[in-house]
Amino acid sequence: MNKSVKSEFLNVMIERGYVHQITDVEKLDLQASKALITGYIGFDCTAPSLHVGSLIQIMMLRWFQKTGNKPIILMGGGTTKIGDPSGKDTARPVLSNEKIEYNQTSIKSIFKKFLKFGNNKNDAIMVDNSSWLENINYVSFLREFGSSFSINKLINLESVKIRLEREQNLSFLEFNYSLLQAYDFLQLNKEYDCSLQMGGSDQWGNIVTGLDLIRKKTSNQAFGLTSPLLTTSSGSKMGKSANGAIWLNESELSNWDFWQYWRNTEDLDVIKFLKLFTELPITEINKLEKLKGAEINEAKIILANEVTKLCRNEGEANRISKAAANTFNKVMTDNTLPSVIIDNFVLKLIDALNLLGFVKSNGEARRLIKGNGAKVNDTVINDENYSLNQKDFNNFKVKISSGKKKHGLLIIK
Repeated sequence: MNKSVKSEFLNVMIERGYVHQITDVEKLDLQASKALITGYIGFDCTAPSLHVGSLIQIMMLRWFQKTGNKPIILMGGGTTKIGDPSGKDTARPVLSNEKIEYNQTSIKSIFKKFLKFGNNKNDAIMVDNSSWLENINYVSFLREFGSSFSINKLINLESVKIRLEREQNLSFLEFNYSLLQAYDFLQLNKEYDCSLQMGGSDQWGNIVTGLDLIRKKTSNQAFGLTSPLLTTSSGSKMGKSANGAIWLNESELSNWDFWQYWRNTEDLDVIKFLKLFTELPITEINKLEKLKGAEINEAKIILANEVTKLCRNEGEANRISKAAANTFNKVMTDNTLPSVIIDNFVLKLIDALNLLGFVKSNGEARRLIKGNGAKVNDTVINDENYSLNQKDFNNFKVKISSGKKKHGLLIIK
């Protein structure tokens, strides 16, 4: 237990590494230790799925609820149409109303795996800011709230300042984002007694702007809490891989690829990720921290299993973990490997590697093959002109590998 805080919520946040900044830690701790508090995080609908860069915020909401508080998921049906400039070099592409609605429906499914919804006191609720933003009258909004926002402060927000310093275009549309996010917080504060907004560290300026608006328009106490910007130990941004974003929804990324992403975590990140992205007790994580050398792979497998259980399901985590062990030990080819259906036994190895998404071009495939990185049924093939044929298939399946970590099946149907 962290002796500097009394509330279970802040103790978990600090102990597991979720805290970057808090606006008033003593008062928030006091309030959270005395009674249930309501807090929210907003998620814009820019894609059909969130990626693992958002998983830290989802886990914060999960722990918030598990420590007895009430989480609100604010879907940005309205703010998605504006675009948050935070952490962006250019403006977001403008999405149609239909696309935003489709993305929102798709994103909602992930939260049901992490949070309990219902009618109990601390059950999660989901609201869409388009329900109030769409109906704003511009002149009325300016008259009521315009004087509450300082241009001096707004142009010094990190998200704005960086764009201006780089002389990158910042449209008036994007400049309004902070105002609308502040208005969101005010609406939630009034309607749901929401006193806490959480988010990534890039949201600090937006959150403080909302706190200022609440202070000026009400006598209510409100707080902000941000998590650290998450990068891997090698400096790359969390949520990206060589093959693209690591999506939380299965429709956007296979369970196998999702599990493999966590299994391939860099050694220096394993313990940090176990604290942030699993519910393993800290005492157990501390034991895993003592593993050295090749033993660290045990911790990586636990990480991959635990995160996949939360994001996908326990059965898939167990099947993939077993399949990965079988693949590594060359015991068998398991049906949980990612697969592609083909209609002919005869196929160039170069084309097979492209079909499975192991390479991005024929040139890359040739280099992989020449460098002894391509395998057919665990046998190295270094002939760039090699073509698969019927003898390579067992029960209409052939296993193709790229290096030690990428494996897939081609299946005749």
